Amino acid sequence: MWWLWIPIGVIGTVLVLFLLLLVLGRFRNGALLKPVVFRLARIGFMQRFFQRISTAQMERSNPELASAVRKLNTVASNPNPQAVQKAMSKLTPAERRAYMEAAQEQGAIPDSANRQMRRQAERMQQQARGGPTRKRKRR
Repeated sequence: MWWLWIPIGVIGTVLVLFLLLLVLGRFRNGALLKPVVFRLARIGFMQRFFQRISTAQMERSNPELASAVRKLNTVASNPNPQAVQKAMSKLTPAERRAYMEAAQEQGAIPDSANRQMRRQAERMQQQARGGPTRKRKRR
């Protein structure tokens, strides 16, 4: 009869771990769960699992952003400015707008250091909003 305790113990352990993850996810808006997820993401199959879940959730909540991220992931391994600009030019206005909003929300777009970079960022934001681009007259 002692062998009946093995499946009960395994099921109980899995249940306790699941409840612990649930409590960590609810407490302080998941702040305590982040380190656990980052450690688990070091494992290859868990990283792919988290990435698949993240993209599925993004596709449900914001399909334009998911499409933009999918298009921009092609240059993520080699982030030189020309490749990023080429990938950004392939985005539709809705995708560009969604990406720029998400980047501002995440704080990924820093305050540019010089005037040229600020103006270029302003132009990109204006294009993302669908506004007219101002072209300079050449003399």
